[in-house]
Amino acid sequence: MFSSLTSDLANSQPDEKAVMTYVSCYYHYFSGMRKAETAANRICRVLKVNQENEKMMEDYENLASDLLAWINRWMPWLANRSTDDTLQQAQQKLEDYRNYRRREKPPRIEDKGRLETLFNTLQTRLRLSNRPAFMPRDGHLIKDINAAWAGLEDSEKGFEEWLLSEIMRLERLEHLAEKFRRKCALHEEWAHGKEDALRSSDWRSCGLYKIKALRKRHEAFESDLGAHQDRVEQIAAIARELNNLRYPDIGPINARCQAICGQWDRLGQLSSKRRETLEDAERIAERLDSLYLDFAKRAAPFNNWLDGAREDLADLVIVHEMREIEELVSAHDQFKSTLGDADREFSSINQIEHEVEHLVTSHGLDRELLRNPYTDLSATDIRRKWGEVQNSVPRRDSQLQAELKRQQNNERLRTIFAEKANQVGPWLERELEQVLAIGLGGRGRLEDAIQQLRSIQRNVLGYRPNLDELERIHQEMQENFVFENRKSRYSMESLRVGWETLLTSINKTINEFENQVLLRDSKGISEEQIAEFRSSFSHFDKERAGLDPEQLRACLISVGYTIRPGREGDADLHRVLAQVDPNRMGRVPFEAFLDFMTKENSDQDTVEQMIDSFRILASGKTFITADELERELPRDQAAYCMARMAPSREPGAPPRSFDYVTFSRSLYSQ
Repeated sequence: MFSSLTSDLANSQPDEKAVMTYVSCYYHYFSGMRKAETAANRICRVLKVNQENEKMMEDYENLASDLLAWINRWMPWLANRSTDDTLQQAQQKLEDYRNYRRREKPPRIEDKGRLETLFNTLQTRLRLSNRPAFMPRDGHLIKDINAAWAGLEDSEKGFEEWLLSEIMRLERLEHLAEKFRRKCALHEEWAHGKEDALRSSDWRSCGLYKIKALRKRHEAFESDLGAHQDRVEQIAAIARELNNLRYPDIGPINARCQAICGQWDRLGQLSSKRRETLEDAERIAERLDSLYLDFAKRAAPFNNWLDGAREDLADLVIVHEMREIEELVSAHDQFKSTLGDADREFSSINQIEHEVEHLVTSHGLDRELLRNPYTDLSATDIRRKWGEVQNSVPRRDSQLQAELKRQQNNERLRTIFAEKANQVGPWLERELEQVLAIGLGGRGRLEDAIQQLRSIQRNVLGYRPNLDELERIHQEMQENFVFENRKSRYSMESLRVGWETLLTSINKTINEFENQVLLRDSKGISEEQIAEFRSSFSHFDKERAGLDPEQLRACLISVGYTIRPGREGDADLHRVLAQVDPNRMGRVPFEAFLDFMTKENSDQDTVEQMIDSFRILASGKTFITADELERELPRDQAAYCMARMAPSREPGAPPRSFDYVTFSRSLYSQ
């Protein structure tokens, strides 16, 4: 029908009804096409929303499963409040817990928040799209997640505090165990060989004297045995404490403690048995015992005295002052005064040894009885050391006398140096004060001040031999290792510095005055003005190092120079600093200050004045001719100008015309 209507409209003149019929067909045809497209779009939109919701449901389930699995994995670990009683394992568990809090848990907190956000977003999307609410599978509800998370938080509570207290307990156990092992090691070291010694039958082959010695030694051993009772009791107490604190490796501790206690009981039994044996075998004469004891009492302190005397007599003589060598000589004289008593003590000790030997020989006793049980010292050692002392005394006398002479010479050098230095030092100070006083000005003409300074300079140079003499004495003192002289208020270094400072001050002051003379003559200022400027400058130059910017501002204001307030004044000061401190040293010397003030207070030649002068000679023209130069200036000055002036480039300028403007600026380096 649609095609026939189209052909009728194309081949004939359509009427109104045909046209309306044609348009109605068009409308129904395209309306059907739009409904199909709309339906397809609706289906696609619904399917897309449904797919997105399913994807979010799947993500929720996966995230919930992962989070719950992580919680279930950590909850038993956090709930386990037991260790294997080893410090290393407890410390590792603390490290794992801190790693859990720093690295494991924070990402899971974010997962939990993301899970709740995902659940809420999904429920909102389902509600907006007229879908039923999302119902996670059992155990994956938000309340289930929150309950599991709360259980995890409950498991965390007190875990770190418990773990720290457990570590402290284990550290205490390790400390006690280490203390136990250390005390056991000391005891075992002390007890090593003691049982064999107590079981020994060495007394059977000993004579009278050795049996007495063995008894004395055994008494000493019993005293030592009683002193070690505390250590054994401490070992047992520590073992009991380790048992009470549930030390994990308690088996070796108990075994070692039992072994020590058993050994201690055996030592007590063996000691009692040996004491009874030695008491039964004691048959020694009281005289021998008295002689041995007397020898030991005398020989020990006398041997200590001999060792100290040998050490003192062999000590190097190293002194730096007369007082020290005098003290050594006095101490040596006191030592020599005790030699008489020492000789008598030596004779007594020697006599005891001879008497012991006579008794042993006359009674036919074992020669082994000649050994003294109370001391390891022998009469042979005493005689050898006494001979060394007697031979060392004369050598020590000669050493001390030689050192005494050397120190007397050093003392003489100190005195000579101090006398000369205490004269040269004040002289240098007086001369420097005089130079500084002249440098401050206000004492006559500049030429007179220069003459005074040159006179001082000649006197100073003429004084040089005194300093050279001090240098010679100082060198001799250095060669004799004399580095300190309390008699002199001046060191050689301070005198050198004073000398160099004096010469430098003289030369600097002469140079300053000569520059002031040149400035005075070239600027036509009076010495009274220079003195006035010097007075103001010195008033603000407290450190004698030149004026800083603020001091310069105050000094300029004091001499009447106008410095405006505020930022304008800062600009004025900056302009002044550009002239007086072009190198930006931060300090303005007096010469720069004086030069600036003379420029400000006197008529000076400028580029503009030079150009105006040439313009007058040139009758107002911008160039000047050779005839005008030769007519107005001396011949040599005219030749100088023509040789250095550039030819004029002005239109209409005659030959031999010159550019005086450029020439004037070149004279002032502009």
